[in-house]
Amino acid sequence: MNTLYLIRDTRILIGMGLLLILAVAASAQTPRGVTAEDYFSFEFVSDPNISPDGKLVSYVLTKIDKAQNRRNSAVWMAATDGSRAPWQFTTSPQNSASPLWSPDGKSLAFLSSRSDTAAVPVAGTTTATPPVAQVYTLSMNGGEAKRITNLKNGVSLFRWSPDGTRLVVVSRLGPSDAKTSDPKDRSDVRHYKNQSYKFNDTGWFDDRRTHLWVVDVGNGNAKQITEGDNWNDSDPQWTPDGTRIAFVSNRTGKEYDEDRNTDVWVISASGGQLTKISDHDEADNQPRWSPDGKWIAFTGEIHERDHPKIFLAPSTGGAPSTLAANGLDLIPGALRWSDDGKALYFETGVKGENHLFRVDVGAKSVNQVTSGPRAVRSADFSFAGGKMVYMSNDFKHLDDIYVADVAGKNERKLTNLNEALWKQIQFADVERFTYKSADNWDVDAFLVKPVGWQPDKKYPLIFSIHGGPAGQYGVDWYHEFQVYAAKGYGVLFTNPRGSTGYGQKFERGINMEWGGKDYLDMMNGVDAALAKYSWIDKDRMGVTGGSYGGYATNWIVGHTDRFKAAVTLRSVSNFISDDGTRDGAYGHKDDFGGADIFEKTDLYWDRSPLKYAKNVKTPTLILHSDNDFRVPIEQGEQWFRALKHFGVTTEIVMFPRENHNLTRTGEPKHLVESLNWQLYWFDRFLNGNTAAVPPDAK
Repeated sequence: MNTLYLIRDTRILIGMGLLLILAVAASAQTPRGVTAEDYFSFEFVSDPNISPDGKLVSYVLTKIDKAQNRRNSAVWMAATDGSRAPWQFTTSPQNSASPLWSPDGKSLAFLSSRSDTAAVPVAGTTTATPPVAQVYTLSMNGGEAKRITNLKNGVSLFRWSPDGTRLVVVSRLGPSDAKTSDPKDRSDVRHYKNQSYKFNDTGWFDDRRTHLWVVDVGNGNAKQITEGDNWNDSDPQWTPDGTRIAFVSNRTGKEYDEDRNTDVWVISASGGQLTKISDHDEADNQPRWSPDGKWIAFTGEIHERDHPKIFLAPSTGGAPSTLAANGLDLIPGALRWSDDGKALYFETGVKGENHLFRVDVGAKSVNQVTSGPRAVRSADFSFAGGKMVYMSNDFKHLDDIYVADVAGKNERKLTNLNEALWKQIQFADVERFTYKSADNWDVDAFLVKPVGWQPDKKYPLIFSIHGGPAGQYGVDWYHEFQVYAAKGYGVLFTNPRGSTGYGQKFERGINMEWGGKDYLDMMNGVDAALAKYSWIDKDRMGVTGGSYGGYATNWIVGHTDRFKAAVTLRSVSNFISDDGTRDGAYGHKDDFGGADIFEKTDLYWDRSPLKYAKNVKTPTLILHSDNDFRVPIEQGEQWFRALKHFGVTTEIVMFPRENHNLTRTGEPKHLVESLNWQLYWFDRFLNGNTAAVPPDAK
């Protein structure tokens, strides 16, 4: 063969190879949209806690073990000056959580159900008790973790005493703990005398109640300082001199009959008589001692369903409380004093964001500390070090840890979780707009464009409704919205009346308006989006939501056929049966003029989506959890059977072992599958994909 041809052919082959390599490289670097399965790769951060000198921050890092279908959590450390990369602090097959620095900063305490706490036989039997969470400490100089507590039912919360020699811990105890008979010989029936006997997050109640113990860190000796079979004690806080402890408890004896009158109490660290501090007939919570020990700040409600205010009361009791902040119309959480006693800090949701606020105690004024389109949470302070740390996320990022000075300036990012994954992903943007709705109120709305959006194309829209209704949507991280956008859907979400973050009048605007003006708020938002964004295909719109959002989804499809598909999650369909079977008995009366189902049966039925099932034409997918005690599964079953009765295309999917929080804290595989069921239904009815395959058929 001619040499020139050989050279030419070789060059062609080399050129083709280079082109192939470049194409593969370009393909590898091309960002993709978020998938439901990305959840298995996410890293989640929680519980940031800054060291007393402000040099280190401990936090909990949680990862998903897909093979085991579980979450694994460990305590990590980061230097607040960024001088070294974050490092793992605890190692164990069991999870570690709730890290708290000792007052001298020389050790870290945390909760864990480690193997050395494991199963020991119950006295007189061969039956082993399962491991429970206990308090451990680990020296900053290294070594093995030391177990501090040895309480039979474990520890759910703890606090260091100011001198670091003791802990106050919360644990559970009840009459059944004193029984010595073999558990297999005991009755397993559930026997109740009170109206409240179950709770969504914890399941069926037993006879155990949460109480306080003071534990000697040196020898582990524990002394129970509160007791009682008809109430729970929680949120213990040490006085600055370590002699007394403030805590929260409903001592009316009616806690299990739906009474909400929690109060702030003070007890000696050695036990004894109680002193009542708060003075409201509704819920008082979050006791926090002033640095000089003379005052206790707390949050309280004067009337039922009020937004809580911040109050100050003398720590000796016996005197009326006074407002600590004038004009506060937000819901304060994570209350905290500054070390000089001149300020109180709190966190709250505000108009689609979540931020840190500061109360000037002398002036009783409130100022916002953090800002920006994001959600700031879990702030912790080292006033001696002049720093604070907190978590922050936004619409395109899960939480990371940040450090700033206590005025919110000079912010720096300390962790870069999920960074490798984010580099592979093209995120959707969110736009914010405001529209007028019922009563001429302003309502915030948020619109997400599909990934790869082109101005000359029409796109289907998914309208999502948040739960609550006391909650808010905004610029937080929402995995499902990014997944929808990656699949080519626009996403609309709004904050109609009933939402928090807009003041008490707006939040209580839901009263007598379920299925009324809230419905107008939502539908006006859809109309506003259609008018503003011409690329939305009005003939391919879907609606979805969970809890209250599921209720609203059911209500909407019973009152309009504008939506071509609906997915309703953990949804209310029939108020009358829901109010008699949910964990909070007759808990909707405050939304219906203070009347329960026996007083206004017709009103409750009129506002129940089930009454209008005969009007539904929209293909509807129902997702519900077997162990949902907040909205029992019978609600989903009633809706499913009614829609089938009236010839609606509908399917129901029931998730075993899950409760009302499936899409937040459910088993990882169930959480991902729930999202894939939604995608299946919308693909089938918004995209017209008759070949769409349900997740359980793959």
